[in-house]
Amino acid sequence: MALACFKTYDIRGRLGSELNEDISYRIGRAFGLVTKAKSVVIGGDARATSPALAIALSNGLRDSGVNVIDLGLAGTEEIYFATSNLDCDGGIVITASHNPIDYNGMKLVVRNSKPISRNSGLNEIEQLTETQPWLIDKSSAARGSYQRHSNLDAYISHLFGYITPSNIKPMKLVVNAGNGAAGHVIDALEQQFTALKIPVEFIKIHHQPDSNFPNGIPNPLLVENRASTRNAVIEHKADLGIAWDGDFDRCFLFDERGEFIEGYYIVGLLAQAFLAKENGAKIIHDPRLTWNTQELVSNAGGQAIESKTGHAFIKERMRDEDAIYGGEMSAHHYFRDFFYCDSGMIPWLLIIELLSKEGISLSQAVNARQWRYPSSGEINLRLTAPAEAIAAVKAHFLKSATKIDEIDGLSMAFENNDQRWRFNLRSSNTEPVVRLNIESFANNELMKEKTALILSLLQEINP
Repeated sequence: MALACFKTYDIRGRLGSELNEDISYRIGRAFGLVTKAKSVVIGGDARATSPALAIALSNGLRDSGVNVIDLGLAGTEEIYFATSNLDCDGGIVITASHNPIDYNGMKLVVRNSKPISRNSGLNEIEQLTETQPWLIDKSSAARGSYQRHSNLDAYISHLFGYITPSNIKPMKLVVNAGNGAAGHVIDALEQQFTALKIPVEFIKIHHQPDSNFPNGIPNPLLVENRASTRNAVIEHKADLGIAWDGDFDRCFLFDERGEFIEGYYIVGLLAQAFLAKENGAKIIHDPRLTWNTQELVSNAGGQAIESKTGHAFIKERMRDEDAIYGGEMSAHHYFRDFFYCDSGMIPWLLIIELLSKEGISLSQAVNARQWRYPSSGEINLRLTAPAEAIAAVKAHFLKSATKIDEIDGLSMAFENNDQRWRFNLRSSNTEPVVRLNIESFANNELMKEKTALILSLLQEINP
């Protein structure tokens, strides 16, 4: 049977038809055989189907001779951390992150928290999942064991290793777990803040996990999902707002005015924070929006290295380069000391320390950069013929472009006297859409003008 749930980087599908307990069991069997793992840590997000899928996955793993350690409700980064911290051969988190409520999925890693993707085992797992009659012909291997385990204390201790608590000044934070999986980690961090007498007050909204997602799917990139965080920041006169997606491997920041800060500008801030600690370090970034990051890294004495978008590509490049930090404008932030994995908790901890040390607000930290390199933010378009549309846009601008690269999609840059701008247009690896990003140099009107132009071209090609 062909399985639509196997994607480029992970597993994700509509419940029932594309992902169910039978398929989850098969994935467990296949994972055990392909990776030859002896021990695997698992966990799941707050979706209603995650516990049942976890049981089926666990049974599949155990029937392949794998010992299973189950963390229960957990975010993606908790599985990444536990895989290495508990010295396991693999880790699987059941999550659909920010996808609609009728979806679920899995993210898979092997020893040392290395991601599994198409070129590192996912194809083989898919093939076995599709073809083997697991429910009829079970392996004769001894069945693996099962245990529930909490790794929370070790994880929290690791998070605090990124900051010097005495640096943090009195601060009020609005924290929005989106009714997803982040709440228990926020509570544990709050307890540690209190124990260390760090003067941080947490204003919690949509805090408890709720599989019905009464406040919308946890995806702060959706404009309609930002109002609750913004309003709470304003109401409580908070210094910062933080919102997470469903499996909290991404965090999104709001300044003291309740304004949403694009992830692009946070990449630059975090790069500066790490370069202040390790002069000359390498910073990995994606090609969608680049000028702000490249300039800040260069000015701080670091080396900015461009990588193809996507967690598997970023993590691989970070390992190859021994980069201290990697950031994507989509709010995925990767850390060398976190097994080169992404975290939605480490970034805001670093940011509150940075703001405390500098004695500035978040708006003061990013305003000049937003003015210097205004950007469109990512615009997603559903097109009937994305490849043809991208080719047509390239042809339209070919003669006037001063730089073209196709590391990931199409990037074109333009310099005409004092008018400098660039764009990146790429097909999504996970959805049937194209994604457009545009930035300019110190010219917000130019950025808006070129955004409207390219959108018009795309609509002409794909009405």
